[in-house]
Amino acid sequence: MPVPLGPLPPRRVVSLVPSLTEAVAATAPGLLVGATNWCSHPAGLAVARIGGTKNPDLPGVLALGPDLVIANDEENRRPDLDALRAAGVPVWVTDIRTLDDALRSLDRLLTVACRLPRPAWLDEAEEAWRGVRPAADGPRAVVPIWRRPWMVLGRDTFAGDLLHRLGLRLVHAGHPERYPAVPLPELRAERPGLVLLPDEPYRFTAEDGPEAFPGVPVALVSGRHLTWYGPSLAAAPAVLRRAIDHPFVQGESAAS
Repeated sequence: MPVPLGPLPPRRVVSLVPSLTEAVAATAPGLLVGATNWCSHPAGLAVARIGGTKNPDLPGVLALGPDLVIANDEENRRPDLDALRAAGVPVWVTDIRTLDDALRSLDRLLTVACRLPRPAWLDEAEEAWRGVRPAADGPRAVVPIWRRPWMVLGRDTFAGDLLHRLGLRLVHAGHPERYPAVPLPELRAERPGLVLLPDEPYRFTAEDGPEAFPGVPVALVSGRHLTWYGPSLAAAPAVLRRAIDHPFVQGESAAS
């Protein structure tokens, strides 16, 4: 059974999701008392660290005395969330597959769960994406998110929705799995017009990733702007557009 929110606004919040950590910290500094080891934004966040998104230190979370824990259906494991609820802690879980989901969910998280005023950065994010006009003939793109094994964006993903809005045609958008494992020879055989390599969850770099796609234009992109839903959404259209518009071919300078 879900644990209902208390009658008063929460004063001690623990976040199990880097995106949501940044969203709350940017809106109400001081409200967060705990976050995961992967919560890297905002810089200098001084809160207790309670493990990873998939393996949080549940006794450590409870020891912080939170009156709200915020989580995500995709990033966190249900048994962990159920254990927190069983201990009497209210848990707010987001479920985000599209940009529209993100904007609605962030508004509810902040104004309903945290009972905060709607932040200006959320209005800025909506405005930034409202101005996006995708190219009608964008390239067919493969978007790996992991290697060993190679995994790519498939159907029904938040990152895929952002890229679709920017005009990319994801090769695996119709795949039955959301993050399918696809062998490298099959990825090459698709003959994509662009390979997009983010720096998370796998940290692709100019030296680690592009060499697997000789002769194919490659764009290195900020994973935070591709996969996070929070204040980064305001800058994401411009950041991703720059990367997409300036790919490089292996053997050429990444800055050219």
